Amino acid sequence: MTRSKKLLLAGLAIAVVLGTAYAFRPEGSASDVAASETAPQSAALTVAVVAPEKGVWPIEVQANGWLAAWQEVVISAQVGGQMITSVNAEVGDTVAENALLSELSTGSLTNQIIQLEAAVESAKASLELASADAVRAQQLSGGSSISKQQAAEYFATERKAQADVQSSEAQLASAKLDLAHTSITAATGGIISSRSAAVGNVVSAGQELFRMVRDGRVEWQAEVPLNQLRSIKVGMPVSIPTPIGDVSGEVRRIAPTASESNGRVIVYVSLTPPKGLETPKTGIMISGRFKVGSSAAVSVPSSAVVMQDGFSYVFTVNPGDANTVSRVRVETGRRLDDRVEITSDLALAAEVVQAGGAFLSDGSVVRVVPAEADTAAPAPASDAATTEVQQ
Repeated sequence: MTRSKKLLLAGLAIAVVLGTAYAFRPEGSASDVAASETAPQSAALTVAVVAPEKGVWPIEVQANGWLAAWQEVVISAQVGGQMITSVNAEVGDTVAENALLSELSTGSLTNQIIQLEAAVESAKASLELASADAVRAQQLSGGSSISKQQAAEYFATERKAQADVQSSEAQLASAKLDLAHTSITAATGGIISSRSAAVGNVVSAGQELFRMVRDGRVEWQAEVPLNQLRSIKVGMPVSIPTPIGDVSGEVRRIAPTASESNGRVIVYVSLTPPKGLETPKTGIMISGRFKVGSSAAVSVPSSAVVMQDGFSYVFTVNPGDANTVSRVRVETGRRLDDRVEITSDLALAAEVVQAGGAFLSDGSVVRVVPAEADTAAPAPASDAATTEVQQ
């Protein structure tokens, strides 16, 4: 017999022995089988549950807009050709009406006034002489001493002298007014928002020197879409969060036209900062809420809403099995404090997991505790157990 045949027969013999041993192996006990099929149990998450609440919530229209001056006052030079000799106000200063902001040089104007005063005196002297000639002409015009033409000339000279006096007096008054305008004063009370006046500059008539926020009043100019404008009315209350805290306001007026660039309408809102808070700064883009009414709302704590896969969900305890939860997709609406409105169907009797939904999945095993318990960080049922989600 060859070597290869011997090896083949040996392999067959080993296979027969192994098969016989497997066929006559002893049966295991039922407890051993169950132990082999049962995986180690994971600990349940400890959660608190709350019921959805139904209440009346305000209906609000959200909008964005800029903080701007209620009225911006531009203060310009009313006389030209004079040099600025002093600047008495800076940006941010609160000034009263008629407060002195700046002063211009007065030397040339003072000399001009002296000249015009002399011109007025000369015109008055000429008028006195012309009036005397007119009186004599009136007396002599009845006889043959002077002709009617000569008398008329005397009367005309008197009227011209009167006109010269009035013209000289008007020029003098104008020069004195220019001298008064060398003192730049605030046209109204308010806050200085910009200053271009500088000592040594020679101003021209109409040149801007200061800009003010009239009375320090700042308003919110909200840009509202046309489809939301119909619910906004003059006098409606507004709530505006600002860097200095929440500020209440009231719709003052609504622009009659829409913007050509974005199709939105400007709504002007007067602000009423709380006492003790400074006026909000202009030029800030903020969001605000127009309070247009109220309606019923079903809400849950914001901590109960979980974002997964781009959708909002809450976890509710299964009515038939208080130890497991179901993931329920919901639609959310308004927010009020720490609560979120649920606009989709959610039973008021549902037991909603208050917090910790990020650690749960559909069918997870939980241990429910009273809502007063701290569930901010879900804890396992046993200290020795590892916190896992049971599928």
